[in-house]
Amino acid sequence: MKVLFVSSEAQPFMASGGLGDVAGALPKALRQRLIGCRVVMPYYDTISQELKDSMTFVTSLSVPVAWRRQYCGVFQAKQNGVIYYLIDNQYYFKRDGIYGYYDDAERFTFFARAVLEILPHIGFKPDIIHCNDWQSALTPVFYSTMYSQDPWYQGIKTVFTIHNIQYQGTYGMDLVGDVIGLKPEDANILEYDGDVNFMKGAIECANKVTTVSPSYAQEILDPWYSHGLDTILKARQWKLQGILNGIDTDSYNPETDKAIEKNYNTKTVFAGKAENKKVLQENMGLPVRADVPVIGLVTRLVSHKGLDLIKRIFDEFLSTTDVQVVVLGSGDWQYENYFRDLTNRYPDKIAVRIGFVPALARKIYAGADLFLMPSKSEPCGLSQMVALRYGTVPIVRETGGLRDSITDSGDGMGNGFTFKTYNAHDMLGAIRRAIDVYYRKDDWNVLVKRAMDCDFSWGKSANEYIRMYKQLLKDG
Repeated sequence: MKVLFVSSEAQPFMASGGLGDVAGALPKALRQRLIGCRVVMPYYDTISQELKDSMTFVTSLSVPVAWRRQYCGVFQAKQNGVIYYLIDNQYYFKRDGIYGYYDDAERFTFFARAVLEILPHIGFKPDIIHCNDWQSALTPVFYSTMYSQDPWYQGIKTVFTIHNIQYQGTYGMDLVGDVIGLKPEDANILEYDGDVNFMKGAIECANKVTTVSPSYAQEILDPWYSHGLDTILKARQWKLQGILNGIDTDSYNPETDKAIEKNYNTKTVFAGKAENKKVLQENMGLPVRADVPVIGLVTRLVSHKGLDLIKRIFDEFLSTTDVQVVVLGSGDWQYENYFRDLTNRYPDKIAVRIGFVPALARKIYAGADLFLMPSKSEPCGLSQMVALRYGTVPIVRETGGLRDSITDSGDGMGNGFTFKTYNAHDMLGAIRRAIDVYYRKDDWNVLVKRAMDCDFSWGKSANEYIRMYKQLLKDG
């Protein structure tokens, strides 16, 4: 079986979030299971020179963008046994960063069309083209309307994965002719609520639509989660499936992680975490105390991550509880300022670092006792899985991938603490239950080891994708 994984970002070349991690890890796991998986992504100017030097030029061609044609260069690289193709066009991709430009619609229309155009030139005909998020959502649309009847392309199946339904690629209808180049009779494929909607087009045209957790697949049928796409998703529910993401357990490994103070495994976890906790407290300017529970947050400081819940009750919590909290993240100024103010009022209880420092994030995973993720919505979430890997017990709201990966330990079998309703005092109740168990050391030690024994490696997820691919090909 041959799979072409299409993504606007991928580790190690360029990544801004979870999509880049998935595009770096899932193809590697598929390849290890003898699936011929290759990746295609844009050739961004800000890719490191070291990685650019590892690439070889393959070919060049011109790609239609509506009424015009644009240069397309193809470079090839190999990482972890996986072949990557990088699509070069300096007009579209010789810029700082990845997203946020006025012509993103045209940039990723070009990319989505180039994915199909390059295939005969590189001599690779996949059985499955697996696209991800709105930036590659037009590839299934182009395939369905322009390529599926061409003898060379016939028989390819398309899969589209929604990583975050909030970002759909919504633009004015004038793009249909001037940028996308669909025939007028095909414009309805992309039209949704009077606009062009890239993601809606992929939902219409892909043979299979997946999300990054089973719960998220059900949640996005509800208007509260769907950002307006629930109508089309309900109509196409028969092709919808959720598969939980994994994490790179080689990278996130407390036994080998060079970013943490003391390495440890399940046998040495308590001594290891004690030393990492001490160093974390020192680095963050908190009193060094082994007897106090440390709660970590590594998050974007935005409301849908549950920060409005925290803002509502943290004064009450910090003023009445013997606890320490370490926060790493950046985002909305109101939350940044809120946490800065908390550190002024509770300097011995909370420490905040504004920004994102990957090495510090790992120190928090290793040094904290508990990890808080009270998200309003969470398509998958990786932080809770990383926390488990480091023996840091998660406290989460039951939504999306958090619900699928964390179960409440109140029954003596779970791996964390959960709350259901999006309510500040329900969250506070879960935190207090977690702290109560922290002080019952026999129960706590069992819970920590149970957390570390959880398997969220990409192998399990890859096997589910392979089953889905095989079923898709079997169904014809």
